[in-house]
Amino acid sequence: MIVARRAGQGPRPSKETILRNLVVGSALLSCSLMSFAAEPVRIGVITSLSGPAAHSGAQMKAGIDTWMRLHGASAGGRKIEVLYRDDTGPQADVAKRLATELVSRDKADILAGFVFTPNAMAAASVADRAKRPLVVMNAAASGITKRSPYVTRTSYTIAQSVVPLAQWAHKTGSRRVYSIVADYAPGLDGEEWFDRTFKAAGGAIVGSVRAPLATVDYSAYIQRIKDAKPDAVHVFLPNGQPMVSFMKAWKDKGLDKAGIRFLGGEGWADQDVLAQGGEGLAGIYTAGFYSYSRPGADNARFRAEFAKTVNGKFEPNFLAASGYDGMALIAATLAKTGGKTDGPAFMTAVKGYSAASPRGTVTIDAVTNDIVQTIYIRRIDKQGGAFVASEIDRYDAVKDPVKN
Repeated sequence: MIVARRAGQGPRPSKETILRNLVVGSALLSCSLMSFAAEPVRIGVITSLSGPAAHSGAQMKAGIDTWMRLHGASAGGRKIEVLYRDDTGPQADVAKRLATELVSRDKADILAGFVFTPNAMAAASVADRAKRPLVVMNAAASGITKRSPYVTRTSYTIAQSVVPLAQWAHKTGSRRVYSIVADYAPGLDGEEWFDRTFKAAGGAIVGSVRAPLATVDYSAYIQRIKDAKPDAVHVFLPNGQPMVSFMKAWKDKGLDKAGIRFLGGEGWADQDVLAQGGEGLAGIYTAGFYSYSRPGADNARFRAEFAKTVNGKFEPNFLAASGYDGMALIAATLAKTGGKTDGPAFMTAVKGYSAASPRGTVTIDAVTNDIVQTIYIRRIDKQGGAFVASEIDRYDAVKDPVKN
């Protein structure tokens, strides 16, 4: 067919010109598609980088950064970009705003972090609406993973830790326990599950008290414990300074010499508590999933690399281990999905995840999306002039009992 050319249109392009334009157009389209495929996986980490829990946030961040430096910033054929956001402490409204901004403005594919349970709960609602995966790296209330099918966890639950502690306490001779916990959700979980487990084993709870979260002087509470004359005391407090303050009052009241067994949860084996807690720490027992002094090649490697990350300023604690393992889980899942981050595909790949870790073996329950792990019973004693936590018993493959 002959097509008439209008005046002013210019000469008909040659076959060579048409072919060249087609090649250029095809190349541009290919580059555009490659650029889309090469978009980084953006992980929005919400943690406490300032305020009273800044050290906890620093531990979590250092664990994440250690994994990134050791394993490289890519997985599933895509680069990984971590976007840190500071919630400043237990601020659920701040965490929800940050999660919303990360998803809508910053195009985060995955949400992660969370020192505090209320913050994780608030962000889970954002993840649920957006169908984005959310990886909890500390917050320990059992109900968090029930908030959305897109939530998983690499830390622990309070019940998961205190149930083995209560079982061990009764098995090794404790019969009359006094309970003191901080008056907030994790503390109440600790009280409920320790008491329930200890009573089921045949023991008695001879007294209990819930200390306000802002408590700085525990002397009056410890006097109540002394007057009750239990053979053991179960203590659940926020990690860090509250533990140090409690141990000062514990020694001042003479309970370190009163023959009362001390039973604590996670955090009592952290470097800052061991360094500042004083002589009252000698002989206390704790339960948890990680301490920097635990044996094994995986932990030795982690500690060496962590030291490089923080320039040797502090040893890793359980938040650091959980942040490290959280990144390992994300990377392994991206490898399985071929880099896909949509909630359904990601969570399908998460189910049944199992890998070696500085803490031992970490597994994700295929039904609950929650962590399954070993809980260690540890005794703290002075060795070489410093307090060290040594593992004396273990409970393997522990699931969150709330969901069983």
